[in-house]
Amino acid sequence: MCIIFFKFDPRPVSKNAYRLILAANRDEFYHRPSKVADFWGSNHEVLSGLDMEEGKEGGTWLGISTRGKLAALTNYLQPRLDRDARGRGELVAQFLTTDMDSLTYLKKVSAEGHLYNGFNLIAADLSTEKGDVVCYYGNRGDPEPVVLAPGTYGLSNALLETPWRKLCFGKRLFLEAVERSQALPKEALVAQLLDVLNNEEAQLPDPAIEDQGREYVQPILSKYAAVCVRGLDYGTRTNTVILVDADGHVTFTERSMLGTDPSRWETSTHEFRLKS
Repeated sequence: MCIIFFKFDPRPVSKNAYRLILAANRDEFYHRPSKVADFWGSNHEVLSGLDMEEGKEGGTWLGISTRGKLAALTNYLQPRLDRDARGRGELVAQFLTTDMDSLTYLKKVSAEGHLYNGFNLIAADLSTEKGDVVCYYGNRGDPEPVVLAPGTYGLSNALLETPWRKLCFGKRLFLEAVERSQALPKEALVAQLLDVLNNEEAQLPDPAIEDQGREYVQPILSKYAAVCVRGLDYGTRTNTVILVDADGHVTFTERSMLGTDPSRWETSTHEFRLKS
């Protein structure tokens, strides 16, 4: 389970405006092994955390490459999982290393969507010269991927922009920070976005979550209905903020839980310029 808020404008009028602002949480069992974000790939051109769960090593939930490829994944809340399905994290990793453009890649994924449990996938090509293209596909929704119009979006564990109360609440907080973005120092904007991602106010009641998750979600509903999920052995383990400015300068900030202790965190920032 995860949540993602993002705003993109491929051709911002102001030089102080960002082409992309993304804020995301990764929710997972605390004991599931993973690596914090770092560069990897044949030329160390991909930046992401990595899943190290046995049999699913090398998958990821969110990443960006120096070539301007960005992808982010959320699971689709479903009561029962197919334990023999393929690992969804490979969908992000494969896009970050492929030469396919985002729409072509998602069309390929849509033909294979039945091999996976429910998921949502954002894939983007960020190009300072050509302009940014952001696409979306969910294997529990329309059969074809879509190219998104510039704007602000929220994605949780239903289809894109499904108005779960926690998504609407978090998106409102995200927009408040985004509206101040041009007037804020970059570090202050990142701090405000991290505050959004760590809001633990449960947005209940929410019949939409209960209906979709049924008996699976009931035991954790009071925690799960918040932007930041904080359970005994499951919850938000990673906050990520990605900023891309008009010149293609990327700031990637990750705040990660240390081990299995929700009271201990570390924050790291990577900065680079897109090659495209």
